[in-house]
Amino acid sequence: MLKGAFKLLMVVCMMTATLWAAADAFVGDWKLNPSKCKVTDVMKVDGLGGNKYDFDFGGGPERIVTDGTDQPGNRGSMLSVTSEAPDTWKVVRKKDGRTLLTATWKLSQDGNTLSDDYTEFGPNGSPSTVNYLYRRTASGTGFAGTWESTITMTSSYVLQVRPYEGDGLSFIRSPQDTRNLKFDGKDYPVEGLGSGPGVTFAAHRVDERTLEITDKVNGKIIRTERREVSPDLKTLTRTVRLAGQQASNIFVFERQ
Repeated sequence: MLKGAFKLLMVVCMMTATLWAAADAFVGDWKLNPSKCKVTDVMKVDGLGGNKYDFDFGGGPERIVTDGTDQPGNRGSMLSVTSEAPDTWKVVRKKDGRTLLTATWKLSQDGNTLSDDYTEFGPNGSPSTVNYLYRRTASGTGFAGTWESTITMTSSYVLQVRPYEGDGLSFIRSPQDTRNLKFDGKDYPVEGLGSGPGVTFAAHRVDERTLEITDKVNGKIIRTERREVSPDLKTLTRTVRLAGQQASNIFVFERQ
């Protein structure tokens, strides 16, 4: 009798979880549509005297001497900047002994534009290179200043969304790039890509088709994000705003 009741309870629980997953607007596979995305990248370089600078790529300032040595950066990484010429800098970021990215910056003759030959390395070491062009949007000399670039996306990927621990959700781009969300508004440490000392996030549901995420470093907000499923449940839109940046980055996914 007890065994039968237990089995019945298990069946009910499984059916409830299945129905919940089916009812959640976010659960499913979503493919990025690059043509519908709008991405603006802003980076700030503040000169501190000599060859010392504060670099802010959207995750808070990183104080670096441009002598080519590896120095502590944000999120547990090591950052090096080498001044190869008055108009050329080489930027390299590493973590746990692995090179995450390299970039060669070159200033125009008038100092108003900056080209960035940027290469990012995936978990398996495969490179992906993009050439960016930044325009100066705030005063400064040399590489110091505020730089803004409008990015045209050409590549796509599939984002998987799955149930997580009851009423939570997992957003999975790869095993190394997974965000498990609980909607209790509490701060949780970031794991996997983007993790590091003091890096946290908090999430809450606005309604059944909308959720918001706040990213922090040592308690300071560095990014806010809104994820929303369209009324017809066919489109997922991520609207991301970095602290201190007016323009929002918009990523549009279509249900598969």
